[in-house]
Amino acid sequence: MTSFDTTPQLNVWRALLALAVVFVMLATSGWTALRNQRGDTPLQASLSAWEHGRIDGLRLPDPQSRPTKLARFFASLTERDRASLVHKYPLAVGNMNGAPVELRYRANRIALGQAREVERERMHDSRLTAAGKHEAGRRMHRFEDLMEKGRHILAFDPEGSGRVAEVFGDLREADRVSVVVPGVDTDLLTFQRTQRKYSAPVGMAESLYAAERAASPSTRTAVIAWADYTAPSGLGIDSATAMRAEEGAVRLNTLVRALPGSSPVSLFCHSYGSVVCGVAAHSLPGRVSDIAVAGSPGMRVEKAAQLHTTARVWAMRDADDWIQDVPYLEVGGLGHGADPVSTGFGARVLSAQGAKGHAGYFEPGTASLMNFAEIGVGAYRSVHCAHEDGVCRTGLSGTAAA
Repeated sequence: MTSFDTTPQLNVWRALLALAVVFVMLATSGWTALRNQRGDTPLQASLSAWEHGRIDGLRLPDPQSRPTKLARFFASLTERDRASLVHKYPLAVGNMNGAPVELRYRANRIALGQAREVERERMHDSRLTAAGKHEAGRRMHRFEDLMEKGRHILAFDPEGSGRVAEVFGDLREADRVSVVVPGVDTDLLTFQRTQRKYSAPVGMAESLYAAERAASPSTRTAVIAWADYTAPSGLGIDSATAMRAEEGAVRLNTLVRALPGSSPVSLFCHSYGSVVCGVAAHSLPGRVSDIAVAGSPGMRVEKAAQLHTTARVWAMRDADDWIQDVPYLEVGGLGHGADPVSTGFGARVLSAQGAKGHAGYFEPGTASLMNFAEIGVGAYRSVHCAHEDGVCRTGLSGTAAA
């Protein structure tokens, strides 16, 4: 998000689109594959250890099993056995869809502590440059922040720029669940910010959670700040293509399918996050009731109907958002398709009054945040449309859950 928080070099996007053929040649020559080659990561090592592990003499289940199967496995264990698995395989359990959420919180706290110690040692590693030691210090402090009492870390992977997801509210008891899907330059270090708080996933989710509780105090809600995919870095090839979105879509689909209970889920997708949501839409389970995008560069389709989802599709864009100047087309894999707020796209277009620029949609007091909150609690008749005719509410009913 860092690069997208400021006025971009839009000619970069146009140049990338003009060089579509060059990119395709690079991709087919194996350039992309070479970039992604690497050895075992800490998470992979933990999963490998799990695959060779046993408990009470029995082999542990495949960590890639269906969430329902893994849930049954954990339910069959004693509390002592569950605690043993958490301490032996914290990264594996902390990222295991199907493990009880409370167990994942505990496991990720242990994994964060281990990752913190790794970075503490790196701060004094003579082989690192001063910049490398500084980076290690920043990561160490971020891990300490995530370990603070009361934080519920649903997913954590320290590898590379890192991935993380945090829950606000009680995920098991929620009447409705919201997932915030952020855009470019999202990683462990940008997961939360002191300055421009509401442009980072944690601030977005905290703001939405508070707004939902204000909109319907009787509705039990939970909000997930979901930065558990590898987002593009800056305005480059990755942000102009669907490669990162396709990887993220798989992870988003897996997350939603593993959520406890059966309460409706709403996705709130900002910037490149809307590309992730667009790619994921057709595969998401029926419990996803709403997909709302803000500041979207496109959803990889020309019309909302092509998303092939039963979810309501909402879109908004602030008048000051520079994203409106990005070419809304797709050429040779570059670009993300039609403008979601355009009349022909077919989304329900919402007001974003009060939001400022590309990163202001979750600012308290804005119509954009209020609309997100009304969708999050199911109060569809209360949303404010972008146009006075109220067309975005056509055919809708619904008030907040009792």
